[in-house]
Formats: sequence, structure tokens, C-alpha cells
Amino acid sequence: MDDGGSLPVRDELRGQSPYGAPQLDVPVRLNTNENPYPLPEPLVARIAERVAEAARGLNRYPDRDALELRAGLARYLTDSTGHPVRTDQVWAANGSNEVLQQLLQAFGGPGRTALGFEPTYSMHALLARGTGTGWIAGPRRADFTIDLDAAVRTIAERRPQVVFVCSPNNPTGTAVDADTVRALYDAAQAARPSLVVIDEAYGEFSHAPSLLPLLEGRPHLVLSRTMSKAFGAAGLRLGYLAAAPAVVDAVQLVRLPYHLSAVTQATALAALEYTDTLLAYVAQLRSERDRLVAELRAAGCAVTPSDANFVQFGVFADAAAAWRRLLDQGVLVRDNGVPGHLRVSTGTPEENDAFLDAVRTLTKEHSMTVSTPDSTTGRMSEDPA
Repeated sequence: MDDGGSLPVRDELRGQSPYGAPQLDVPVRLNTNENPYPLPEPLVARIAERVAEAARGLNRYPDRDALELRAGLARYLTDSTGHPVRTDQVWAANGSNEVLQQLLQAFGGPGRTALGFEPTYSMHALLARGTGTGWIAGPRRADFTIDLDAAVRTIAERRPQVVFVCSPNNPTGTAVDADTVRALYDAAQAARPSLVVIDEAYGEFSHAPSLLPLLEGRPHLVLSRTMSKAFGAAGLRLGYLAAAPAVVDAVQLVRLPYHLSAVTQATALAALEYTDTLLAYVAQLRSERDRLVAELRAAGCAVTPSDANFVQFGVFADAAAAWRRLLDQGVLVRDNGVPGHLRVSTGTPEENDAFLDAVRTLTKEHSMTVSTPDSTTGRMSEDPA
């Protein structure tokens, strides 16, 4: 941001750049973790029906509490995880980014801090800055897993009011096991009663079950999700959380009036009617994700184990040059800021084949290193959920 020093903008926003990712017109775009499959035509028709219904009442404000939608999301979480979730435990907003922002508005703010384990989803730090919340970058190991001993010490020393745990982690794809979350939660409550937020935007793609059952008996634990990834509805902008009812009540203190439009609610409800169909696409993408991991390793790349719908790979002596060479071949991936690494979203089989062909060409042309650089350097600019 360049205001010439004339605008009375907050000091912590001066010199900052707005969030963004390259949007280039190339044959194969695998840089923003989108679901590559368009919504099925029967669902498109059902959305049209529901939106037409909602349009007849657009002269009135929508249901400000989105009760029908929250009930539908609670049923989906219950059915997909086997852990019962009630309507009063669910909250929805415009993308999980708004959900996370509302949590920081309610539990963060000036004089308070939030902790995340970098490299991780860059919006956590950006949302903290936007809400006046101090940001603490916590440690990871060289393999991108959370260094639990160091994390517990950091929580005890810094006593953050909010702790973010991204699982599967963006941009690395690494999942966090339940025992680690339990230990982090216990440490956060010992330091001071703190909110622990599990960002599970890519949860449906994981090899491991959801961490949702950990909510039982943990009133300060929150799990956030999105319909952008597994539901293939990135353009819908619908995110949600599950937590104790008291957390949902607190978030409503900071929500904007009627923040979810009637059209958004109608579209999301239609998508929930087609859960089985959409999750079948997720199964295909998981299989393709695992194929990418195997083929990249066969091509000589170092690959971070992935539980998401993307794969981090390297290690390149010059990641920016490698990114450009792939782009020259018509394939757009993400230079995710982790030294020596790039990240590719899982596409259709045909898109993945084109990407793998481009990587094989790249590895023949450029020397690859096999050492893993320091995972704690570099800041991410990742993809909205």
C-alpha cells in the first residue's frame, strides 16, 4: 500500500500489500487449491430453483441467524464424522476467512496476541493484523510438523489468547495428530484460558479422520471448515465453525447485521443436498493427490507428505526459476514462499498429467538439491477458504 504518507492509516498497515495470488490465463491452472470439477448440472439446476425462491423475498432481510443452513451444516458434520453436532454449535459466514476474522474480533484485538506455526496459512497473520491482534510465529520442525515441546514452551512464555492449528496445514499439506492438539489445548488453558482454533479447511481430503470429536469436553476449542474445497464451491464464499454454544454466542456479538445473504444461504443449502455426489469428487481427488506424490518422487523431487488437495514439492536451488519454467510450459503452480519449494493443487487426471510432464522436463534441465531448507523462514501468501 502506497498512500504517500498522507492517509491516517494504522501504522501496522503501512507498507503492506493486499492479499492476492497470480491469476493468469494458461492451459493448466493448479495454483489456488480449487476443486477442478464444476458442479454437476442437477445441482446447478437445484441452485437455480432455490435462488429463484429466495429472490421472491429479496425485499426483506435474510434470516440473520441462518438457522436452516446451520442445521444443515450440523447434520453434515454429524453424518461425515460420526460425532453429533447440534445447530447451536455451528456458525456460518462468508468464507472461513470471515469466520476466523470474527473469532479474532471476539477473542483477539488490541493488547491481545494470536499464535500460529509457520509456515502456515498466511491469512491467520493477516487477519490478526487487521483486527489489531499481535501475531506470534511459532516453531515447526524441518519436516514441517509442529515441534510440540517448543510449542508448549512458547505458549507458556507468550500466553496468547488465540492459538491457530492448521490441519491439514496450508501450504505444506501436513496433518496434525489428535495427541498434539490435546497437548496444545492443555498448554493453552494452563497459560491462561485461551481459544484454540483448528483450521480444517482441507479436512475432507485427509487420510486421517476429522479432529472434530476433540470438541467434546473442550469448551475453548473451535474447528473451522469451508465449502470452497471439498464442495467445489469456492465462488460461493461459505465457511463455518463448530464449537461450544458459548463460542457461537460470542461470535454473534461482532457479526455484521444480516451478513449472509439469502442467495448465499439458498445456494449452500442446495449444495448440502448433493453432499454424496460432491464427496465422490473428493475421493477422486484424494486418489489423484496420492498419484502426484508418487510420480513427483519418481521424478526425483522431494515431496512433503500431504493430507490436503495439494502437494508441496522441491527442493529447487531456485524455486522462482523453476516456477517460471513450469509456467513457460503452460502450467501455473504456486511459489508458496517456503525456500526451495513449490506447491501444486490437485487437478483433473489430464491436468495432472500435463503438470507431471512439465516437471519431468524441468528436472532434466535443472539440477535438484535433496536437502531441506529451514522450514521456519519465508512468509506465505496462500489461498482463501
